[in-house]
Amino acid sequence: MFVRTSSRRNKDGTTVRYLQLAHNQWDPASKSSKMKVLYNFGRAEDVDRAGIERLIASLTRLLDTPVPSETVEPGAGLTFCESRPLGGAWLLDGLWARLGVGAAMRTLLAGGRRDAATTERVLFALVANRALAPSSKLAASSWIGQDVHIPGLAVTSDDACYRAMDWLVGVEEQLARTVYGSVADLLNLEVDLLFFDTTSTYFETDEADPPCWRDEHGRPVDDSGDGTGEKSGADGAGSPEPPAGSVRQAGFRAYGKSKDHRDDLPQVVIGMAVTRTGIPVRVWSWPGNTADSALIRQVKADMRDWNLSRIVWVADRGFASAENRRYLQRAGGGYILGERLRSGSAEATAALARQGRYRDVADGLRVKEVRLGEGERFVIAHNPEAADRDAAIRAEMLDRLRETIAGSDTLTATKRAELRGVLSTKPGLHRYLRVTAGGLLRVDAKAVTAEAKLDGKYLLRTNEQHLSAEDVTLGYKQLLEVERGWRDMKQILDLRPVHHRLEERIRAHVLLCWLALLLIRIVETTTGDTWTTVRRELQRLHVGHFTGPAGSYRQSTALTPAQRGIFTALGVMPPPRILELATAD
Repeated sequence: MFVRTSSRRNKDGTTVRYLQLAHNQWDPASKSSKMKVLYNFGRAEDVDRAGIERLIASLTRLLDTPVPSETVEPGAGLTFCESRPLGGAWLLDGLWARLGVGAAMRTLLAGGRRDAATTERVLFALVANRALAPSSKLAASSWIGQDVHIPGLAVTSDDACYRAMDWLVGVEEQLARTVYGSVADLLNLEVDLLFFDTTSTYFETDEADPPCWRDEHGRPVDDSGDGTGEKSGADGAGSPEPPAGSVRQAGFRAYGKSKDHRDDLPQVVIGMAVTRTGIPVRVWSWPGNTADSALIRQVKADMRDWNLSRIVWVADRGFASAENRRYLQRAGGGYILGERLRSGSAEATAALARQGRYRDVADGLRVKEVRLGEGERFVIAHNPEAADRDAAIRAEMLDRLRETIAGSDTLTATKRAELRGVLSTKPGLHRYLRVTAGGLLRVDAKAVTAEAKLDGKYLLRTNEQHLSAEDVTLGYKQLLEVERGWRDMKQILDLRPVHHRLEERIRAHVLLCWLALLLIRIVETTTGDTWTTVRRELQRLHVGHFTGPAGSYRQSTALTPAQRGIFTALGVMPPPRILELATAD
């Protein structure tokens, strides 16, 4: 006979726990032991403690040799086995339930060969690992079994982690749409602006993946003709004739323009769409040599069937092509795009040359609107602080350039040409270099004057007629939320190093990082604190495991006021003092 707790999740995501008196009895038909509930005490938080103590006292009097309670030392016979961090995983699990992520996974798993509950718990544990103690999947399985208390998952294996990840990639689109709907309802998201940007992550290997045929979304195309997905051709590079639906050949880990300044290593490209409050709504992965320019068209198409109102897409200068602008404004869509100041295009040159007065707006910015034609507007934003910073950087670069070319007039023409070649590899210095008709190296005063006119400025293009110049500027400035997401992915969630070589596992790893970023961003926007601060406070909440002659139990440490405030703010019920109670039987 033993006392147990059972739990039930309500539709609103809250968890209700009940206290029950039960015992195990043998079932001859099934030849197994089955638990039978003898008595329900009701909700754990509403249990009449005094009444239970009176019941225990009454039962004690019925014993032949009752043991006087005053002769028993508190804790006598108990052995403290271990203590594990509980608070961080408990909070993340509560948010996981409130967002309906676990329920969505179990629904998608229903009817399949995988155990729905176990697979969902393993995936949650991997997401919690990214947020609490990022590691490889092999190390994560050890972390789950020995270093943390994951509700509903005592132990797992690296094989179970890999199988769960393989399943996750197959339901990426359905899961992302379901999660967005839950997040929008829970947080009352008004998605009027969506920010999109890309980054890259490299791999510490000297060899890129062999190329295979891929569709317009960067996914491998089956070119075997038999539906097996195997690549034909002796070298594994695919068939000489492109299969139906393919557009190009590329390996997933491929050499490309690295945003981490590691062009010498293979990489993959990752894109993310983020709301104005920093909530990441979806993530994408592409081969490492994919150019940014066309990606935003795929992103808009992928989210076309989502339950979204009219969206204004915000992106930086790499997505401002004419084709992208035409695509984004289909069906009345809007855009705010950065323009390259030094592109030399007729429109950018005309917009920057247009006279007009700046108007002061929020965040210390100054804005000026320019209209060059019908349908589109240009906004020039000026940041005085950034202007001072640009001027200081330019002065430093000019000093370096003057130092480098000092005395070059005495060099031979060949040596001066070699020095010029060295400077051409340094764009920051080469921008201000002028070569005279006689081959002498000088500082280009005209280039310095032209650059000074661009200090602290950025040029924006939009088709939105109802947004003021201030709204356009501040909306674009929020693109920093995506950059903050990339920074947190790489520095807090440890997107890199990626301990995988298979494409589907890499894609799954990115999805796990996205789900972890989603959870921690909700924590941050709700509490007003950084995840690092919240995590540090919650990881002080532990659960201890005790055993004794009568059985074992797990008890959590008392909540601090700060911990209780975090749980309350996020609408997650804190863990009970007794998490597990079992008799020796």
